[in-house]
Amino acid sequence: MRFQTDLIPARLIRRYKRFLADARLEDGREITAHCANPGSMMGLADEGMKIWLEPNDDRKKKLKYGWRLVDHENGHFTGVDTSVPNRALKAALEAREIDGLGEYEVVRPEVKYGEKSRIDFLLQGSGPDTYVEVKSVTLCREPGLAEFPDSVTKRGAKHLAELSAMVAEGHRAVMLYLVQRTDCSEMSLAGDIDPTYARAFTDARAAGVEMMCLGTKITPEGVWVEERLVFK
Repeated sequence: MRFQTDLIPARLIRRYKRFLADARLEDGREITAHCANPGSMMGLADEGMKIWLEPNDDRKKKLKYGWRLVDHENGHFTGVDTSVPNRALKAALEAREIDGLGEYEVVRPEVKYGEKSRIDFLLQGSGPDTYVEVKSVTLCREPGLAEFPDSVTKRGAKHLAELSAMVAEGHRAVMLYLVQRTDCSEMSLAGDIDPTYARAFTDARAAGVEMMCLGTKITPEGVWVEERLVFK
């Protein structure tokens, strides 16, 4: 998935009110960007970090920049926009590029199910319907190890329960974690941050929900889904 507009580099001044970030462009101008990430962004929102912004000229948008990447300045990137995984995965699913999810003829995003919820992707083909929920993973507290979640997520626990209900009805259900970091080769749960989510994960897996973890290739040009990562 390529970004629609060429990204531009900046230095982070601060992130606040969850969805706002002030940054300094290379020409010295200070601007406010939209931060499409409701999580804590632990370790990704320190003052002075190099970031990449996507400008826009949409008259309907109050903010003319969107924060897309953190540049760790060592060859690695982290994608901070939580809407990107679904766009990248949609392209990969439609191209049948994901091992284990490539046999479906129909890819339907945002289908209503459960209790006032929408599944990220409903895959349909000759076999049972497959419900795929997607989570963006950006937390890294130990070199090489990505973790989820980075804050308490009641909504995430609800999604796991709803996937379990789909399995009970005879469908296939997949919880897909997309690691938006290029410096991690493994993933684990951050049970110390949200023990309730960790318990919901264990219950869902026991109920038959499949757990899948995929890596990404990230550059200022775009984000692409890559091979599976080890789930510890």
